[in-house]
Amino acid sequence: MTTPTPDATTTTEYTRLISLAVHEMRTPASVIGGYLRMLLNDTATPLEARQRRMLEEAEKSCVRLVALLNEFSDLGKLDAGIAAVRAERFDLFELVREVAANVHEAEDREVRLELKGLASGGALDGDRLRLRTSIEFVLRAVLREQPTGTVVVAETERITSDGRSQARLVVAPAPSVAAAAASVASGFDDYRGGLGLGLPIARRVVTRFGGRIWSPQPPEGSELPLGERGAIVVTIPLLE
Repeated sequence: MTTPTPDATTTTEYTRLISLAVHEMRTPASVIGGYLRMLLNDTATPLEARQRRMLEEAEKSCVRLVALLNEFSDLGKLDAGIAAVRAERFDLFELVREVAANVHEAEDREVRLELKGLASGGALDGDRLRLRTSIEFVLRAVLREQPTGTVVVAETERITSDGRSQARLVVAPAPSVAAAAASVASGFDDYRGGLGLGLPIARRVVTRFGGRIWSPQPPEGSELPLGERGAIVVTIPLLE
């Protein structure tokens, strides 16, 4: 049985439904968050320490909920091909280093990120901000899944694939970088928990750049060793 390809009408309805759902959920979430901030900033009626902690946690959850709704909206626009896209030239390898300097996922568990490979020479045209956010989610996804004390490597290099020059970013625990780099493009689990809709968005953004994103898969019937889990590989065609 084949799955029918969505037509333009179906896509439009899908986009409208997401837009309506986001609007209907964002409004009450924003109102709740506003009232919580008012309570936290009310100097006329001081809060007890316990009450303040509870309200602060509730306010953080409201902020997170609004952020998720914004990601949901962006996801719908990307799928419908109507997302606003900026066009600028930038260096992907420089961008990876910029992002890595500001990613601190799992540092409390002494999981460390190391950079290897090229620091420049990866010219691209496209939406730098969207790709920057996507790279951040990729780095965070790998870091957060590692056991305490792991060193994660983000390796950047130029390769030739499909007859053209491409950038390859391998993010993996140090012992498995070479195996991940040699892996064949396969599936990608973008439903890993704890990162909202960041990975589904990252997959769509990478695809828009003409690239691929995947997680190395173990041989059929086996399981990757603990030290090799969570690796992600991204390839994106470069300007010649």
